[in-house]
Amino acid sequence: MDEIPVQLPASLFDRADETPDAHFYGVPRMVTHIDAATIEGLTDYYRENLPPGIDILDLMSSWVSHLPDDVKFGRVAVLGMNGQELAANDRATESVVHDLNAAPELPYEPESFDAVINAVSIQYLANPIAVFQSIRRVLRPGGISIVAMSHRCFPTKAVRAFHTLAPKGRSELIARCLELAGGFDRIEQIDRSPVNADPLWIIAARRI
Repeated sequence: MDEIPVQLPASLFDRADETPDAHFYGVPRMVTHIDAATIEGLTDYYRENLPPGIDILDLMSSWVSHLPDDVKFGRVAVLGMNGQELAANDRATESVVHDLNAAPELPYEPESFDAVINAVSIQYLANPIAVFQSIRRVLRPGGISIVAMSHRCFPTKAVRAFHTLAPKGRSELIARCLELAGGFDRIEQIDRSPVNADPLWIIAARRI
């Protein structure tokens, strides 16, 4: 399946394991899900597109956010599923444990952030459109949403679309979710895959 339908069937976001995510993510995993060259590529993209001093929300985060060490940001809020992982994130100025599949609405005030980033975790969202609607709410006008994807996953928790769509189709699906969420423009699908390393596909959009 590569063609993205105008209306997205709910079955695209089914998962093999529909048990509560809090059970699966209860044990901390201090690992990275892309290799060193791809992490460097993602960090370089952040350096190019996230100016110093801005306020950032890192969604579905863990012990590392892949932000450039040489850039000082303002507020860096990290939201994820495991408190121990988030506590180990040395770029975070604050953290919150929150299950976006149980409650897609983000626990932040409107127009709180200049950027919302999501690194190699979008494949676990069962209701991405609702999450993008909430991302739009917490972004300031002109703020950027950046979704980074690769090819690795926890198979039983990744949605059906991640297993059935080719990489281009996955990027198109995320772009379509942004369109359906409303309030975004300048939606870009970017291939920043390093040579001989894990792939890196980025979907970026600006809040209107």
